[in-house]
Amino acid sequence: MKNINKLFTCVIILGLFVTSCSDLEQYNVNDKNITQEQLEVDFQHVGSKYKPVFESIYQYSPAWSFQLQQNLNADVYSGYLTPPRPFVAGANNTTYSLVSGWNNFIWSVPYSNVMNNVKSISDLTKNDFPTLNATALILKVSAMHRVTDVFGPIVYSNFGDLTNPGVYDSQKEAYNAFFDDLDTAVGNLTADIDSQKFAAFDLSYGGDYKQWVKLANSLRLRLAIRISKVDPAKAKVEGEKALSQSLGLMVANEDGFYVNSTLPHPLNTIDNGWGDIRMNASMESILTGYSDARAGSYFDAPTSVGGAVKGVRGGMPLESGYSDELAQKAAYIGFSAINDNIHTPKVQLMTTAEVAFLKAEAGLRGWSGAGDAKVNYEAGIMLSFQQHGASGAAAYIADNTSKPADYVDPVNASNNIAAMSTITVAWDAAGTNEEKLEKIITQKWIAMFPEGQEAWSEYRRTGYPKIFPVVSNQSGGVVDTDIQIRRIPFVDSENSTNAAGVTAATSLLGGADNAGTRLWWDTGLSNF
Repeated sequence: MKNINKLFTCVIILGLFVTSCSDLEQYNVNDKNITQEQLEVDFQHVGSKYKPVFESIYQYSPAWSFQLQQNLNADVYSGYLTPPRPFVAGANNTTYSLVSGWNNFIWSVPYSNVMNNVKSISDLTKNDFPTLNATALILKVSAMHRVTDVFGPIVYSNFGDLTNPGVYDSQKEAYNAFFDDLDTAVGNLTADIDSQKFAAFDLSYGGDYKQWVKLANSLRLRLAIRISKVDPAKAKVEGEKALSQSLGLMVANEDGFYVNSTLPHPLNTIDNGWGDIRMNASMESILTGYSDARAGSYFDAPTSVGGAVKGVRGGMPLESGYSDELAQKAAYIGFSAINDNIHTPKVQLMTTAEVAFLKAEAGLRGWSGAGDAKVNYEAGIMLSFQQHGASGAAAYIADNTSKPADYVDPVNASNNIAAMSTITVAWDAAGTNEEKLEKIITQKWIAMFPEGQEAWSEYRRTGYPKIFPVVSNQSGGVVDTDIQIRRIPFVDSENSTNAAGVTAATSLLGGADNAGTRLWWDTGLSNF
């Protein structure tokens, strides 16, 4: 019996040894590692890819990357901001002497951090987790419509397609693809609207898919309005689809599209840390002319210029009398910096006020479901005042006398310039559609601050608000000073790695690959 027990014990040990050898791979791992299966339980295999997407639509870090991605182009061309320092001895983007190395970031940031990650997310989710794919698609459209609105044709529908590498869509094709992606996103979300799969990764809405549908509808309306002059039939179809979708548009300020990050706002570094950006003279002209109470929420009023907001003319050269860039910067750095109310890590990408103004224009254009243009116009102003904690909205809305103010430069009188517009705030039912549109876009422009990309796009589409031209146009005749800059040329990185694609894309532009060529939706024709 004793010997049998010994034999049995040996057999068990041998069996265990054989089993352990056959499953050696299962046990011979670091128990601190997390398997793919474990990651997929709570979607962590996908979740890590969202953060760089959220934080690269409007890049947070490093701040100099955002400075080149948007601040030294769209933020300036919109009439919002301008640097007090004449970079590159005054020959820079602000004077239309475009710096190619700067502009590469407008392209590289969204392609590297948005398109690559969204493709990975879509590959992992579109079949099994369609709601996760849906939010990625909405983020992609949010990022990439900004890119096409800078360059025109872009690589979008063919991105990642090895059979058509580097093939550009025309801007019309890109916009149609945006609408298709929003269709897919809304369909996927509404099919599983109460799911919480996205909650752990959502830097905007805490995983609330109803809010994501509202964003998709609002974004669709923005894009529909953008093409309303060049393709009015398609614009009307898409706009009315947005206006009629059952979950609706953004209606309260809490619905706005913001990215909540732990990283500091890049404008805080550029503005407070480096002193490289200040209020634009066009913004001063409009805010002070209207005695706009939001001015104090947007900008500081330094005692060095009389305790009022004061802007810098855009596109200033290195002026005579200054030994170098830093000496000229010292003369203007005391002008209005951005208020810390704007510098929070909560970066604004689309406000509910903007949506009200979109509805106001849709009403002017006769789109079903848009509502009354005057009611939406006044609601947009009220929402913006509430958003920024400003008082006196009712009196402001009723003001039919105040107009944009002339600009005076206390440092150099040669930069003084008369106001560009005589438009007032109060709605005038007897006014023409063109006059009504100028009011709508001017107020939308104020309300969208500091989102310069959208403001620049709307300026190019409509001609409103009327903003000051650059002091010094160093484009060599490529850009008309009065018409102002229309786009950024295709970047060096694309020309060096995808020359055939750029050549084909240029043929889609309808003009030369330069800063004076209008985009597809920028018709240069009447607004009505």
